[in-house]
Amino acid sequence: MNNYTSYTGATTPEQPPVDGEVVYETIVVAAGTTFDGQGKRYIAGSTLGDGSQSEGQKPVFRLERGATLKNVVLGAPAADGVHCYGDNLVENVVWEDIGEDALTIKASGTVTVKGGSAKDGSDKVFQVNAASTFNIIGFKADNAGKLIRQNGGTSFKVDVFIDQSDISNMDECIFRTDSSVSTVTMTNTRYHNVPELFIGVNANNITTSNNTEY
Repeated sequence: MNNYTSYTGATTPEQPPVDGEVVYETIVVAAGTTFDGQGKRYIAGSTLGDGSQSEGQKPVFRLERGATLKNVVLGAPAADGVHCYGDNLVENVVWEDIGEDALTIKASGTVTVKGGSAKDGSDKVFQVNAASTFNIIGFKADNAGKLIRQNGGTSFKVDVFIDQSDISNMDECIFRTDSSVSTVTMTNTRYHNVPELFIGVNANNITTSNNTEY
């Protein structure tokens, strides 16, 4: 029995055929369960959003607390990507086009992005809207405004850990926050064409080691 809800359909005359499953209603991965896409591509239908920077777009996947999403490709458009509601693992997920945001942390907990990649976003890759721990391990990001943005004007604490990743061609930075208590630790990571590593992070809350600019 599936632990998610998926509504898909054939392409319309306005939407050319695509290589993947077109999703017209958010796929909800139930608490404590795993959705393994086995490398399949999922594309947002018009009811979810067009992948622009318009606010209010819906996610292709919603992960309830304790859920895992793995081995999925998000094609273009990806609408608002993936929404996480606490203690989630996102493993080997590829965003072929970031869309509005690749992933948004919507509720407190620990979210780990392990493996995978994302590219081509006009703003941020990841958005953090709740106090949380955010682990990024072995991830590759290219061509976006910034890798991570804590919701603007918020003061809650976010602990960011980046390890063994490759971050390139960010317009602004890797992590931006307005909170004086948020922290970032970056280790064993390569970066290229990033104007500033971190914006708004208290200097005492930054830890870096074994990183390489190339």
